[in-house]
Amino acid sequence: MAEYCRKTGEDCYGVRELKLLFEISTLLNKVKHDLKSNLDPVIELLANYLTAEKVILTILNRANNQISIEVAWGLSEEEQSRGTYKVGEGIIGKVVETGKPVVIPKIQQHDGYLNKTKLDLNGRDLSFICVPIREEDEIVGTLSIHRTYNQHITIAEDARILSIVGSMVAQAVRTRQEYAEEIGKLVDENTKLHSELKERIRPANIIGNSGKMHAVFDLIERVAPTNATVLIRGESGVGKESIADAIHYNSLRKNKPFIKVNCAALPDSLIESELFGHERGAFTGANVMRKGRFEAADGGTIFLDEIGDLPASTQVKLLRILQEREFERLGSTKPIKVDVRIVCATNRNLEECIEKGTFREDLYYRINVFPIYIPALRERLNDIPALADHFITKFNKNHNKTIKRISASAIDMLMVYHWPGNIRELENCMERACILSYDNVIRSSNLPPTLQTAISSKTKSSGTLEAVVDKVEKQMILDTLIGTRGNLVKAAEILGITERMMGIRIKKYEIDPKRYKVDRKNGKTAA
Repeated sequence: MAEYCRKTGEDCYGVRELKLLFEISTLLNKVKHDLKSNLDPVIELLANYLTAEKVILTILNRANNQISIEVAWGLSEEEQSRGTYKVGEGIIGKVVETGKPVVIPKIQQHDGYLNKTKLDLNGRDLSFICVPIREEDEIVGTLSIHRTYNQHITIAEDARILSIVGSMVAQAVRTRQEYAEEIGKLVDENTKLHSELKERIRPANIIGNSGKMHAVFDLIERVAPTNATVLIRGESGVGKESIADAIHYNSLRKNKPFIKVNCAALPDSLIESELFGHERGAFTGANVMRKGRFEAADGGTIFLDEIGDLPASTQVKLLRILQEREFERLGSTKPIKVDVRIVCATNRNLEECIEKGTFREDLYYRINVFPIYIPALRERLNDIPALADHFITKFNKNHNKTIKRISASAIDMLMVYHWPGNIRELENCMERACILSYDNVIRSSNLPPTLQTAISSKTKSSGTLEAVVDKVEKQMILDTLIGTRGNLVKAAEILGITERMMGIRIKKYEIDPKRYKVDRKNGKTAA
């Protein structure tokens, strides 16, 4: 049977304390794995019982000797984030260091109170009580409260209650401490590995931190030291030439020639001469012997861009080079041996070209030894801010500009655009924006019209969705009635609605079909 205080009529102190401890014990037994789920309601009960303004539970991370707030009642997230201490720092640090509780009747009169959470004291007298949380004679954290100073309240009794509750939650705090320390180690290890990975495989000439680009970097790292033929695939403007650069300059041939050939830019009549060279008198105008690109690349790498545009006759000779590593100059029968690595690139679908007969299947299998697919920019939108910063730095130097930053609205526009021209299009957009910027900030108005949205260009349709839809629907009906010369049956058929629905809309929009009927006598509409 409950006992009541004769003065107040409420539960006696001892009964209230037992109720509190029972409720806390019940809460702790409900959820055993999530400390926050356990302790949020626990510290709220404690705050109400002790009429506290703030309740703070901290945990010691033994790996770095840092004490941080794990759960709090009455503190904002920002205030909680400030509450970090080293062992021995401030009251909380001292309690962890000594293992002894600290009771401060008025914190404004105590020099050791640091107020790292930046609580607004407003000249009030606040009491602060902090007790250690022990688990197997080891300090794992602290439990503390702030409350308005009251000379009639025995602060030592509050410290006793805090110590009891601290011992009840000690096991949960220990579990959380071990979990936090393990997570901290994993985060540090992950950060270290990511840093090593970036330094190890990220080519200096390529910007990108997305997962898809890291997969590309990994392929580059694996194939660069070898002599394997590489086929780089991807849409126009994704940076295939930069990938070829990265492969060559990370290879054992990096100090040897690197020759680039755009197969699409050379006319069919000259491409063989450009690639293989010619002897004097081989054709009209061949006044001197000339070495070809393959011969110039001997010992190094040759990059054949847009290889899908090679004519069929040249494909046969290229196939021989891939097989035998030899060729003849035009007008010569003497074979020339070359030690050259071949890197190809194309934006064409070579499989479709094979079906159409425009690309040799045997050549395809020869060049497709190690394919690398470069994702389109729309597939790695997270790389756009880094690319934008890179281009700003580049054009600041090229155009003698001092662009400081790009606005959030401009970044949003860049992130929602589909970039059919990929990185090349982004580069052009950023160059235009840098030139147009007047205040050292790239704003949405500096970007091309193709990137503008209804909001950024201030052309947003006014009114609610229903009103805008009604306008469009009415205009479609009017256009159709004009085309059918007021024939409602034919207009309804064209619009794909029933005659009844057409009648309802005619009435709704107050349209007079007679205005669009043709006067048979003079061939003019009634309107």
